Amino acid sequence: MNLHPYNDVSGGLTQRARYFVSCHGIKVDIKSINRQWWLERNIPTAVIDRMATYQQRWGGLVLPPAPQYDGGPKYFYPDVPECSPSGGWSFEAGDQRSAVPYSFMIGPADEFGIHSHQWTPLHATVEGWVESLALTHHASMFAKQITKITGDDVDGVVLDDYELVREVKGLADTWWRGADSLVAVYTGEAECLSFPAARTALIYSGLDEWALGG
Repeated sequence: MNLHPYNDVSGGLTQRARYFVSCHGIKVDIKSINRQWWLERNIPTAVIDRMATYQQRWGGLVLPPAPQYDGGPKYFYPDVPECSPSGGWSFEAGDQRSAVPYSFMIGPADEFGIHSHQWTPLHATVEGWVESLALTHHASMFAKQITKITGDDVDGVVLDDYELVREVKGLADTWWRGADSLVAVYTGEAECLSFPAARTALIYSGLDEWALGG
């Protein structure tokens, strides 16, 4: 497998995320979308077009592992489209790094999420997932303390005076910015697997004004 620097980070990302991808992302060679093969299996053309667009933008990108979901996808690669019972098509976002009981998927509205016995969108876009990884890397570098809270104790994390970090486009997973801390709340596994104990909050505290925004 050949490795290359990943330089195409234009559009849709903050400066922080562009810097993160350009410094820490690499690209591996992947196969092109075989349109005819999918057409012969009755996959709609519009779905194949979405897969091709995803591959052109993200295909082969390898990023550092996420703190949750056993690191996230090993690299981005579209595969195995499927129609949900409620309508709309999803496709795999890339292989898992390790054995987890769900797949990483791109949803009917291009959300990034996980699917096991149910579909759980984590971020409204792939960019949101990448922004979350970039923010994790940034906050980990500058926080004076990192506190991990799990299960029912997550309910005790008070976010009344925090503002939502909108660039991560959070759905099941969200980020919050306070006076001197950043808080990441992960509920994706808990929702997808109906396992409330999997809820996790990471509190990055002791951040100055610059570190809060990056």
